Amino acid sequence: MNRQEFLEFCKNRIVFLDGATGSNLMKAGMPAGVCPEKWILEHRQVMIDLQRAYVEAGSDIVYAPTFTGNRIKLSDYGLSDEIVSVNTQLVELSKEATGGKALVAGDITMTGRQLKPIGDLDFEELIDVYKEQIRILVDAGCDILVVETMMSLQECRAALIAAKEVCDIAVIVTLTFEPDGRTLFGSDPESSAITMEALGAAAIGANCSTGPDRMEDIIRKMASVTSIPVIAKPNAGLPSVDEDGNTGYDMDEELFTKEMKRLIDKGATIIGGCCGTTPLFIKRIHETYSSVDPSSIRDPEGNPIPRKMVGRRYLSSERRALSFDMDDLFMIVGERINPTGKKKLQAQLREGSLDLVTEYAESQEKEGASILDINVGMSGIDEKEMMLTVLNEVGTITSLPLCIDTSSAEVMEAALRIYPGRALMNSISLEKGKAEKFLPLAKKYGAMFVLLPLSKEGLPKDQEEKISNINELYDLAVKAGLGKEDIVVDGLVATVGADPKAAINTLDTISYCYENGFATICGLSNISFGLPERMNVNTAFLTMAISKGLTMAIANPSQEMLVNAAFASDLLKNKEGADGRYIERMARYADDTLKSPQPKDSNIAPSTGDDFLAIIKQDVLKGSKRSIEKDTSKAIENGIEPKAILDEALMPAINEVGELFDKGKYFLPQLISGAEAMKLSIAILEPLLQKDKDDSEVLPTVVIATVHGDIHDIGKNLVALMLKNYGFNVIDLGKDVPKEEIVKAAKENDAKVIALSALMTTTMKEMKNVVEYARSQGITAKIIIGGAVVTPDFATEIGADGYSADAAEAVRVVKKLLFE
Repeated sequence: MNRQEFLEFCKNRIVFLDGATGSNLMKAGMPAGVCPEKWILEHRQVMIDLQRAYVEAGSDIVYAPTFTGNRIKLSDYGLSDEIVSVNTQLVELSKEATGGKALVAGDITMTGRQLKPIGDLDFEELIDVYKEQIRILVDAGCDILVVETMMSLQECRAALIAAKEVCDIAVIVTLTFEPDGRTLFGSDPESSAITMEALGAAAIGANCSTGPDRMEDIIRKMASVTSIPVIAKPNAGLPSVDEDGNTGYDMDEELFTKEMKRLIDKGATIIGGCCGTTPLFIKRIHETYSSVDPSSIRDPEGNPIPRKMVGRRYLSSERRALSFDMDDLFMIVGERINPTGKKKLQAQLREGSLDLVTEYAESQEKEGASILDINVGMSGIDEKEMMLTVLNEVGTITSLPLCIDTSSAEVMEAALRIYPGRALMNSISLEKGKAEKFLPLAKKYGAMFVLLPLSKEGLPKDQEEKISNINELYDLAVKAGLGKEDIVVDGLVATVGADPKAAINTLDTISYCYENGFATICGLSNISFGLPERMNVNTAFLTMAISKGLTMAIANPSQEMLVNAAFASDLLKNKEGADGRYIERMARYADDTLKSPQPKDSNIAPSTGDDFLAIIKQDVLKGSKRSIEKDTSKAIENGIEPKAILDEALMPAINEVGELFDKGKYFLPQLISGAEAMKLSIAILEPLLQKDKDDSEVLPTVVIATVHGDIHDIGKNLVALMLKNYGFNVIDLGKDVPKEEIVKAAKENDAKVIALSALMTTTMKEMKNVVEYARSQGITAKIIIGGAVVTPDFATEIGADGYSADAAEAVRVVKKLLFE
């Protein structure tokens, strides 16, 4: 079933998914720690009976139990060579169970290895891993694909790109969100939905991690920015463990069914259940909602469910969505990350330094840019390699959407392929071969693009030809499967000093585009080339262009006069929110708080110890793994005491990183980058610190492990890294560790803390087993627990001494237990 067929299948109805697999298999006798796929194949009837029950309960789509059937996951069980047999048999099993009465979805999830720069997995390698499994699933006869329980938007993209490159069947995607409404990697519901729809997903939604009562806002936000069906597959509430060690949930089928109405009322049209749900749950929601027509649902005021509005345009980064229409506030596309005419930036890029790039990214966001233009085209470098490097670097510094600016189709594709959001392409024209190469890239990767009205002969000779070029390019875009909402037309600004009608012609172009539903953009600086006091001309021209409907401009947001005039123009046009934006900007200037950070000049050496310490602190805050080793060594060479670097730079910096993470200003990538940067600095300092360290300064030992049956370790690895950075002696036992091994390590190393992690509800109860076994063996170490499904109440239930929601909190909990 292809994407269009799937959308027809879902039209004007509620579609029902199945319920939980793992928690039901555990009830049926599947032990912790085994490979689920292998166990199912050894107990086929258990799975067949479960899936038949789901079909009888009303499931329209049943997930084949191929959840961890990728090569990387199977290798944890020594089964990677059996990948074809395992996945094929599991799809055949589901097809036998459903008997043609429901669609069978090939199930795909995360691999457990993290993408660079957080982990060691290359993006293309991940795509290949997904391609391998998808080919097998399609050959085995699955009807659609589901990418589920995803915590990384970039990994969702890898799976979707892989699917598009090997088949044409529909792909639906669900992510798992934390209590703060973001994924573990910081993606919000809007950016996730925008990115996935643009890339070609047939439906988008959320599953696992919470019950329906806490998924309401996520579904609402997704529905408001997408036109494809929205999926809700929540757990049966929150998990708990009873006296016998069995995992249960706080919602029965009646309460679950009642609460699911919240999600339907917010826009979910594909519904099912995740952990803790059974065929009875699906039967109840099917009986209750199968006759509902989603188009008839109204909010308390009688309005339809808010969905993606016709005429709105959407861009996104991995962590932020940008929505705008023809009459929204004017936007600035920050132009500074472009080496043209910038000798210092050119020199740094040739040296491999990104100091100015990071400074420009930070300052432009602070000064009001809505989008950042990224251009690294220059001689003396590998443009593709540098573009990818800069995109990765900028992505950790700012959450603004990016405009990819290159004339090379090869560089553009490489950039769009790796960019974890919906980018703006700059630009596509009628110049020889350009539209033919670039329009398919915009369609494949779901990008918006700048339409540059140049012909094969170059600049249009008059206004009539310019309009003709716009319409010809638009027609080509429509043939490629794109529309007006995917296009931003460049007004093509010429120099008024050479052509007195240059400004008038551009303003006429903007008016034409506004009247015909095209968003517009322009580069301002050409208009004043060769004239004195150019800013006066640029500013006057910009205010005139905004009055004609200009959507955005490529400009330097640090140009105070220009930006102030733009914001004032919006105010005078009575655009919604313009008054508040203008007043806020003026107040910030009055308070002298909008000063641009000064770029770090690599040619000027720090003059004081405080300067060295400030630089190292900034390296941690920015996660500057490229420079922290050099800066740490320079500080030592200039007489800064290693202990001072640790106490006055590294520790305050990592504390601040943790605080920013807690406040939702930093997310997992920044937390890991900061910790990894600090680790590099400590590696230089450690030999020097050991010389002066006495026994009283040695911090206690912590034994850490992911419990038996659970092979997820990203959270555990980060906790271990953070504890090491704080000076604790950390014994990391890895993942899927039996309780006997954990207790043995605690005894042998005289551990004062045992830290346990679990990601799955099916392995939570193993934490209780570890606690009970440790106490029976006389272990007095404090035991703390954490993981996506773990709660403070659960920690209390099983007798743990502490609970941590994340790595930053884990350090505080350990310190409190040991020293307060």
